[in-house]
Amino acid sequence: MRYGNPEYFLLLLALPVIALFFFLIYRRKIKALARFASAPLIGKLNSSAGPSRYILKATFFCLFFMFATFALVRPMFGVKTEMVERKGVDIMIALDISHSMLAQDLVPNRLERAKFEIRRFVNLLRGDRVGLIIFAGESHVQCPLTLDYAVVMTMLQAINVDWVQIQGTALADVIRQGTKALDATNRKHKVLIILSDGEDHEGNVVEAARAAAKEGIIIYTIGIGSESGVPIPMSGSGANITYKRDRDGNLVMTRLNPVTLEKIAIETGGKYFHAGANLDLTRIYNEIAQMEQTNFGMTKAVVHEEQYQLFLLLAIIFMLIEFFISERARRREVWKGRFES
Repeated sequence: MRYGNPEYFLLLLALPVIALFFFLIYRRKIKALARFASAPLIGKLNSSAGPSRYILKATFFCLFFMFATFALVRPMFGVKTEMVERKGVDIMIALDISHSMLAQDLVPNRLERAKFEIRRFVNLLRGDRVGLIIFAGESHVQCPLTLDYAVVMTMLQAINVDWVQIQGTALADVIRQGTKALDATNRKHKVLIILSDGEDHEGNVVEAARAAAKEGIIIYTIGIGSESGVPIPMSGSGANITYKRDRDGNLVMTRLNPVTLEKIAIETGGKYFHAGANLDLTRIYNEIAQMEQTNFGMTKAVVHEEQYQLFLLLAIIFMLIEFFISERARRREVWKGRFES
């Protein structure tokens, strides 16, 4: 079974709180009544409003809340295959995995935060082909263009800084790799997104960006980290972290270089974004969504059928039952003997 909004399962944690709330309210009512009369007399005076009806109403309300939560989660079971038309943009995402991406000026570090935001970005895509490049001193196409977003997510999850042996940040090389990876027969609808701290150690970045622009590629760059400079963790954790040092024993600091990233974006008609503490790739998605889309043809798609309707119906039923149940039973009794012991 799949769920469209699994995060709403957290609402179920409120069920014990709701039950406790009903219990405390009932105890408060009993204590309030006890101030005016003894328990036997209250039982006779208030015989039509016993605890059973209160418990019943509270139970139905809890059932309403539970099934409403299940409806919000959007459970999906049962599948069907249908032909769908795929339209979108070709997007290559290039992720810097040099050691400087282990810096902790973003929580928990630059690399993990960038991976988290890439996952959010891929979840936004609808019909766009997406691929993945990893780079440091050299670059590799980790995942070619695909419509299978699950494959991209799986590969992204496993990435770490040890996947590229040559350290550094070769931005020109990753631009060339991105140009090759994007469909050369199509001069439109092509995007390269580069997430890096911008510390280029190769040069020739502007020339590579111009060559990409001639192929119709728009490059969006995202500067990750701070310009003030932070040390680079190499091993350990907590108070036992060791940081990278040069041959003279001086602490090596990594700083964001926004100028290089800005030049790359300008040369291709893209935009530069500074991540800072608020890295959010939805801004780039909004830019891409406005681009002209290409038709990738018809393809078979497995669609998981949503079954929230059943849970929503049950929630409504329990809500109505709770609403129409009175706390007092309707009794046809005469008052004669009401106050007799």
